Amino acid sequence: MSSGYKIREGEAAYYLTFQIVGWVDIFTRKIYRDIVIESFKYCQQNKDLQLFAYVIMSNHIHILARSETGNLSGIVRDFKNYKSKKILAFIQEGAESRSDWMKTYQVWSHENHAEEIYSQKFIGQKINYIHNNPVRSGIVEKP
Repeated sequence: MSSGYKIREGEAAYYLTFQIVGWVDIFTRKIYRDIVIESFKYCQQNKDLQLFAYVIMSNHIHILARSETGNLSGIVRDFKNYKSKKILAFIQEGAESRSDWMKTYQVWSHENHAEEIYSQKFIGQKINYIHNNPVRSGIVEKP
């Protein structure tokens, strides 16, 4: 199902949100945050991802990014697919006590809520939102 927030081909920067199906709080565990960070690094080194800002919340991720090659939608697809496989493999090994929530074996919702960055002011708004998201959630005191 589409909400109209799509990545268009090109080299524009986008603000994206990746959410866990059912808003399950999997990123409260370090192992899952590490999988995300490992995947970001891989995409930066091997897929020409430029990552300007990000935050990993308990059940979703916000990023401000672009592709040097104009293939951000492909990078996002591969990023989410790779992370899903890694997370599911960890869960299937029996290391996850909360595995009941994975009945469908789908980790990510289909939406990315992609918003194209169109001005310097918009960049500032999104970076401030990313930095202040954990403050608003009570995870940290300062951005």
